[in-house]
Amino acid sequence: MVQQSSRVVGLLSAFVIAAPGLAADQALIDAAKKEGSVTWYTTLIVNQMARPAVEAFEKKYGVKVNYIRNDSQDILLRVLSEAKAGKVLADIYDGVSGIGAYKRENLLEKWLPDAAKALPKEYYDKDGYWIGASLYLQAFSYNTDLVKKGGEPRTLEALLEPKWKGQMAISGSSSTTGVGGFVGHVVTKMGEEKGVEYLKKLAQQKLAVLQVSTRQVMDQVISGEYQVGVQTLTHHAAFSSTRGAPVEWVPTQDAMGALLILGLFKGPHPNAGKLLIDFLMSDEGQGIFRDADYIPVSPNVAARQARLKPDGVNFKARIFTPEEIDAEQPKWMKIFQETLR
Repeated sequence: MVQQSSRVVGLLSAFVIAAPGLAADQALIDAAKKEGSVTWYTTLIVNQMARPAVEAFEKKYGVKVNYIRNDSQDILLRVLSEAKAGKVLADIYDGVSGIGAYKRENLLEKWLPDAAKALPKEYYDKDGYWIGASLYLQAFSYNTDLVKKGGEPRTLEALLEPKWKGQMAISGSSSTTGVGGFVGHVVTKMGEEKGVEYLKKLAQQKLAVLQVSTRQVMDQVISGEYQVGVQTLTHHAAFSSTRGAPVEWVPTQDAMGALLILGLFKGPHPNAGKLLIDFLMSDEGQGIFRDADYIPVSPNVAARQARLKPDGVNFKARIFTPEEIDAEQPKWMKIFQETLR
């Protein structure tokens, strides 16, 4: 099991000294333009983040981006299927899991953009296979029309209160943004024995495990199908609430966090792939993450809502590495099957 970690994330500015944004090398730009296009398998919400990033990149460099949106596990299955057939069609991917399988199958190139020099070492792979582009923090969300402020659940134990029975939902995904990650958070925080005991009690609350994405869980909270979303993403709630939706998130203590990572496949357009990663990690690209209410990792680009980034005092988070997530997911899902299923 993942051991309890003392790594607690605070504001990135506390870890690093901001460095000026670095422009892509002209030779890389020329090589990417010669390739003409790049294929990106992405987990990012299309209208919120993926499309704005693609449009900005294409306008800046004139290199066409073909993108396919799916969840991390579905992307992993697609890529492994392509590899078995003899050719991975994507050039880059993003997600919170899958790194272990990609490494084992020798599908990734070792390459990091210059932006890695300004980041804490925990935010990129020491071997060069991935770099974190955004922080993903999991938290409870609730419908503000149905739950009075001050009455929302703020701790794991609070979810056991009778009033939430039949009123909560979670994604059935095995990733950190679904039930797999929630189980991992519980057993890491409480220890396996107490965590399993807690999960069995939570099962009696009739937690709805929906076979949809985390974003779709929040959409159902917003529509009033459920009062509380468990293991939802803080930036999804921030994006929707600032646009008038009746939803808010709760800054729980010792929340589970992960990195949205970018990786370069041994694909057909390696230079265009590198250029797209470079762009997404530049201050310009990180600004697109910010404007979509995602949480940028760049020390030069603050989150649009400061409270989205853990401050180490009022909002603490335990960040799981991609390797930890991949190693522990099978065990977390086994515990899920034995408790919440």
